[in-house]
Amino acid sequence: MAGDRSIAPASGRRQTRTHPKGRQVDPAALAEVQALLGARERRRDLLIEFLHLIQDRYGHLAARHLAALAEEMRLPQAEVYEVATFYAHFDVVLENETAPPAITVRVCESLSCAMAGSADLMERLTRNFGAGVRVVPVPCVGRCDGAPAVAVGQRHVAPAMVNAVAEAVNQRAVAPVVPDYPNLADYRKAGGYGVLADCLAGRKTREQTIAELSDASLRGLGGAGFPTGRKWGFVRAEPKPRLMAVNADEGEVGTFKDRHVLETAPHQFLEGALIAAWAVEAEAVYIYLRDEYPQIREILLAEIAAVEKAGLAPHTELHLRRGAGAYICGEESAMIESIEGKRGYPRHRPPFVAQVGLFGRPTLVNNVETLFWVPEIARRGAAWFAGQGRRGAKGVRHFSVSGRVKNPGVKLAPAGITLRELVDEFCGGMAAGHALKGYLPGGASGGILPASLADLPLDFGTLRDHGCFVGSHAVVVLSDKDDMKAVALNLMKFFEHESCGQCTPCRVGTEKSVALLARESWDASLLDELGKTMTDASICGLGQAAANPVFSVLRFFPDDAKR
Repeated sequence: MAGDRSIAPASGRRQTRTHPKGRQVDPAALAEVQALLGARERRRDLLIEFLHLIQDRYGHLAARHLAALAEEMRLPQAEVYEVATFYAHFDVVLENETAPPAITVRVCESLSCAMAGSADLMERLTRNFGAGVRVVPVPCVGRCDGAPAVAVGQRHVAPAMVNAVAEAVNQRAVAPVVPDYPNLADYRKAGGYGVLADCLAGRKTREQTIAELSDASLRGLGGAGFPTGRKWGFVRAEPKPRLMAVNADEGEVGTFKDRHVLETAPHQFLEGALIAAWAVEAEAVYIYLRDEYPQIREILLAEIAAVEKAGLAPHTELHLRRGAGAYICGEESAMIESIEGKRGYPRHRPPFVAQVGLFGRPTLVNNVETLFWVPEIARRGAAWFAGQGRRGAKGVRHFSVSGRVKNPGVKLAPAGITLRELVDEFCGGMAAGHALKGYLPGGASGGILPASLADLPLDFGTLRDHGCFVGSHAVVVLSDKDDMKAVALNLMKFFEHESCGQCTPCRVGTEKSVALLARESWDASLLDELGKTMTDASICGLGQAAANPVFSVLRFFPDDAKR
């Protein structure tokens, strides 16, 4: 019976247990965990933050520490274990396992880095280091403009060469390098936080601000493109209390624009977030930052503290939360689950997060770039922003451009620009010796278009007839030197690795797709059938869009598909 600590041996005689059932808590481990947590509240939603504290201190998550953390937080050990093992950046080590080396070298193997020779770099680095260094392949780290990219601990080396990586390892240079950026004083000197001041003082109304964003045609720039003013209005129409979550977890292959924004204009982003919180009357703002951006975490920790000290956020609270290596948490409901300290499983909808979001409250979710434009639109006017586009498109975008171009990077360009214009006007043309063959208009999930369609306007909805979309405006340029079958396989491996595993169509479909794509000869009809099943039956956008690159290769590059 429940709670009975006795067992019945084969003889039929009852025998009393000599110790409680289950993994026991080591008093020394409990003391270590308590010292790390200090005076912090033992709240359920801080579980991932506490796991990071342990991982940062000891280099891994030992079973003894997981048991101690569960005891300290009054959680089932199984629940702590399932969260710890869900995220790629946590190294869980059981009693019979060996802890990882002190230094981990992570080599990006996603598309732009693969095109730049990351597989060869991975092999050379593996040969170069001994037992004290772990070299592992990882998915996109948001450094596509410096491909191939490597992270030594929390320090990025991009573009990476063996000697530079070896130097970082030998010098134990594993801390993030924080770039120069405009701090609070710099931003205020240039007029920053003036719009927020007008909002808080009543010189601007909430209704006026929301209407201004609608007139500017500002849309969500994390991928979905939903009209921002309308979203703010939906959340504001829901009953209080309300919350806000900021998606700074860009993990789409080829995407690094939010990294650029946060490194170069953190306070314009923060002012936009504070204006949004004021507009929807959100009691707190949770900024969910991808763990691959440790240098930005240092920036935001310092500048959020400066904002609070300056009294610029009297109407809300600012919380910075750290992801742990899960692309799926870029999906808004999975991100909310992660902020709550759980596995990043997408939620079934309805209800939508605007109605039932973070901690069960109506929640506004916006992307970093979207919030970046809010104070700029307020200062310069809706007509200014809307008038920036080409071919009827409205606004300006941060395009992440990588691949076979002379000058990759974040390009501030008009919405509705074509790929050919983007490459010629902003990237210095194609890289030497390369001719345009195709391009990804919207990262791994946005499909692949051929060079013959390089004059299409890049904007929301303009590529739908071709089975593609611009998404987060992550453009990867491909050339005549690239094998489209290899490109599709690389992208599908990414989706297989990043599938959360919650639903069968995505979990099994990505795995089976990788196996089929790895064959020398493709079974086009079977790939098509499998892709359609994933598209129709997966819970969230990862599985629904995973087959897009395969569909594109079969449709636009039939000669490659048949080779």
